[in-house]
Amino acid sequence: MSATRVFVARLAGCAVFDPAGDRVGKVRDVLVVYRKNDPPRVVGLIVEIPGKRRVFVSIGRVTSIGGGQIITTGLINLRRFEQRGGEVRVIAEMLGRKVVFNDGSGEATIEDVAIEEQEPGEWEVDQLFVRRPKASASPFAKGQSAYVTWREVRELAPKGEAQSAEQLIATYSELKPADLANTLLDLPAQRRQEVAEELSDDRLADVLEEMPESDQVDILARLGDDRAADVLDHMQPDDAADLIAQLPEERGEHLLELMEPEEADDVRFLLSYGPDTAGGLMTTEPIIVSADATVAEGLALIRRHDLPPALGAAVCVTLPPYEPPTGRFLGMVHFQRMLRYPPHERLGTLIDAGLEPVTADTSAAEVSRILASYDLVSVPVVDEKHRLVGVVTIDDVLDYLLPDDWRSHPEETEVGRRAAARAQLTTGSIPIPNGRRAGDGTR
Repeated sequence: MSATRVFVARLAGCAVFDPAGDRVGKVRDVLVVYRKNDPPRVVGLIVEIPGKRRVFVSIGRVTSIGGGQIITTGLINLRRFEQRGGEVRVIAEMLGRKVVFNDGSGEATIEDVAIEEQEPGEWEVDQLFVRRPKASASPFAKGQSAYVTWREVRELAPKGEAQSAEQLIATYSELKPADLANTLLDLPAQRRQEVAEELSDDRLADVLEEMPESDQVDILARLGDDRAADVLDHMQPDDAADLIAQLPEERGEHLLELMEPEEADDVRFLLSYGPDTAGGLMTTEPIIVSADATVAEGLALIRRHDLPPALGAAVCVTLPPYEPPTGRFLGMVHFQRMLRYPPHERLGTLIDAGLEPVTADTSAAEVSRILASYDLVSVPVVDEKHRLVGVVTIDDVLDYLLPDDWRSHPEETEVGRRAAARAQLTTGSIPIPNGRRAGDGTR
């Protein structure tokens, strides 16, 4: 091994390669089992492979850990990981736990865990990086940190007391919303809810947008009404409408009353359309400008870091007012066309004359055909007075066309099957018929 001691939080997201240098996936967690008198033993890694599927890689199959990457023997079982009794995920379950010092000096919280190789292929928990409670009332103060061995502390988990999720959130702070959503779905239900409650409103909104509707409903149902309404305020209106449509009518209406009036109006407007129409698929927050706006102004608007890429692919040109429903819709200007003209050029002269809008009652199938036929990223939606009411983007259509459980069961879709097949060819994995894990014959 190229390293004998590794801190687990730093492994999150590290690339995993086979001996030929082909990328297999990335680390999502480390799996350990507790022992009566000795520190916990590392049994393997939880690795995310193409198709967003998490699989188990036995620690005995790891030949090198170092330099921000992990090398394996290439033998990986592609069966989805399922946690067994007695197994503990370090990042998901250990970080944030409280421990008490055996010398009676007080409590601390685990912020990181170091694992060390004792002999080839045998790793165990070596040290804990812990932080004591802060001694000052200042909001900027931090408690004293320390490195301790497993034998110097013992875990403290009073009945009914939830472990802190702050450290887990910090560890996953760099994950994209889709990856964080997938990670949360792999956590035990109680831990998942703890993390959801600790996430900021905008971060939780982004994560919920990437989850299957049944899981969205489950998490939202466990939040207080005020918090749930705040999260819905931060979601895209079309995603919020889809979620509210899955709730009992009484609670959905109550949450709409608690939301910001403008956001609630957008959601109610979308709920008035059928789910298989352009009105049911569209978002009501496209970029809208006047015909006199310049290329420089248009490019400045699509540079916003919080703007979804599909909405940034084009700007809509209308007469005033510039909030849906707008004045008469004039057309769209694609960002690539803006790049070909000087900054002072007026957008009204760059409108795509060949792009016809659809009406709100146009079928989802027809919208899909238009996007595919003309290689579009979005298509505008107008009402009977030719006022812009929203746009349907390619991701809205994909969400509609894919199976309901495509997020949670990627291997069951054609894309997932192909990704799994490529991973198997790349890694030389050998499926294990009896459900045991590759390289794990002793368990």
